[in-house]
Amino acid sequence: MIARAIHIEKLIKPNKALILYGARRVGKTTLLNDFLLHSKWKYRIDSGDNIRIQHLFASQDFTTIQEYAEDYELIAIDEAQQIKNIGMGLKILIDNNPKLRIVVTGSSSFDLSQSVGEPLTGRKNIVVLYPISLLELRSMYNKQELRERTEQFLIYGLYPEIFTAQSKKEKTALLRELVDSYLLKDVLSIEKVKGSKQLFDLLKLLAFQIGSEVSLTELASQVRLDVKTIARYLDILEKGFVIKRIGAFSKNLRKEITSKSKYYFQDVGVRNAVISQFNALEDRNDVGGLFENFVIMERLKTHAYLSRLVESYFWRTYDGQEIDLIEEKDGKLSGYEIKWSATRKLKIPKAWETTYEKTPVHLLTQKNYISFIFGEMRSSASA
Repeated sequence: MIARAIHIEKLIKPNKALILYGARRVGKTTLLNDFLLHSKWKYRIDSGDNIRIQHLFASQDFTTIQEYAEDYELIAIDEAQQIKNIGMGLKILIDNNPKLRIVVTGSSSFDLSQSVGEPLTGRKNIVVLYPISLLELRSMYNKQELRERTEQFLIYGLYPEIFTAQSKKEKTALLRELVDSYLLKDVLSIEKVKGSKQLFDLLKLLAFQIGSEVSLTELASQVRLDVKTIARYLDILEKGFVIKRIGAFSKNLRKEITSKSKYYFQDVGVRNAVISQFNALEDRNDVGGLFENFVIMERLKTHAYLSRLVESYFWRTYDGQEIDLIEEKDGKLSGYEIKWSATRKLKIPKAWETTYEKTPVHLLTQKNYISFIFGEMRSSASA
């Protein structure tokens, strides 16, 4: 069993609800059940799919909700986004049971945050569980062994059941099922999302543009939707844990691009399933974008799990000078160029050198990207 980076027993506290977000099939239920198996508290667990539980919390009846938790030290609810007004129900429990511990999971931050946001202000702790991270695999493999598995990571991603599947055929089938039956189903269930074909067309466009800036106007034209609808769909896809937006870095210089964004898939296996592309890396022309997507998402996972306060951007000028990733921490900047095939020494853009003097830029390749993800890059890696 892969040891996950989130430890519920360290995060759960009395008089607060622990909200565990994450896409379906990333391992939330497994993580919750493993925690309960070893819990020292008397607990009750239910699912948001249970109609009786839905009705109980939706009623907002004080007495009924209090009776539900009576004599328990811990309440756990899986897939809580299915319960209408779950936030108000949890507020009743928290306000009237100061020693009670509560943990709920949700596969859509859009739905669940709408329900728990205001009612649980100051009464919640939010964490996100991603597909398996290299940080979590570090206890099983050393850096060389992880590097040897890079191609598998880039083709099939790191969803738990896909990572542990034995054959390529099984991995492919599981990824197709994941995309068709779970991720998109969740997104389409959100209110006012009716254009399933257009949403999937939008995802395909994003899949073909990883590593490139995205223009909402161009996307709207190609999918035949208005810009506002495109923006809303992108927001929903991000809150549904399908994609991740990275904004542009700028100090408001006229030559720096500020209005565009890049969108990466939270899991590259999902990205490949969207476009039905599972070929070996040597037979495809999108390896550079895949590698960039993978490295950036693994770095973001590490920041999240280690509670690092780091802002991430990309940088580009109107005349085409660019840097793939800019990180800002404690007011200090670092730049990173991500290259699958680095055939020559990194050349730092002149506009960057002039504007951000003495700011380091590092070259990330197949050889050193794992050290970067773990935060073990040597200063000599700077270009």
